[in-house]
Amino acid sequence: MSDPAASAAAGPPGAPRGAGDSMVLVTGGVRSGKSGHAERLLAGCDRVVYVAPGPTPEAEQDPDWHARVEAHRVRRPPTWRTVETADLGAALHGAGDDPVLVDCLGTWLTAVIDEAQAWEAPEETVGALVAERLDGLLAALSRRQARTVLVTNEVGWGVVPAHRSGRLFRDLLGRSNQRVAEVCDEVHLVVAGRVLVL
Repeated sequence: MSDPAASAAAGPPGAPRGAGDSMVLVTGGVRSGKSGHAERLLAGCDRVVYVAPGPTPEAEQDPDWHARVEAHRVRRPPTWRTVETADLGAALHGAGDDPVLVDCLGTWLTAVIDEAQAWEAPEETVGALVAERLDGLLAALSRRQARTVLVTNEVGWGVVPAHRSGRLFRDLLGRSNQRVAEVCDEVHLVVAGRVLVL
């Protein structure tokens, strides 16, 4: 399996989306190399809007998560602009013609459910909430002409989660991944740092 990053150089801002300005969904397991691969897909771009949609707890609240966020920040070029928001539709619109990297849909889903305090709500209620937010994301993606890379998690290959919240997250993220993949030009599966273009 080869890394397609070398053949996926971004085109100039504002150009019609083509081979060089594709929309890519990057998926894979934990610590598989998804984020690094996604960043390499945009390595030739001076201006990138990096959208971090997950929760941003203070270091004393969750030092491990804070360390992960900082590691990502240090790795990004200084010319990349970071936007921390769960409103992905607004973030994509605000990026204009600049390339965008969203990392990741798993943390976005957590933020959406957290915001609504809906982890204990009926599954239909949570599903409708997520579907509404996802509709906004998909509408924004459909209007994008600039290069866009989204990272997500593959959570359906392990054991069935023991807790309801884990099962809810797995099912909703799996459905969300399918809908986002439908509007993307390519889906890249990353396993042990190796990339398979699906």
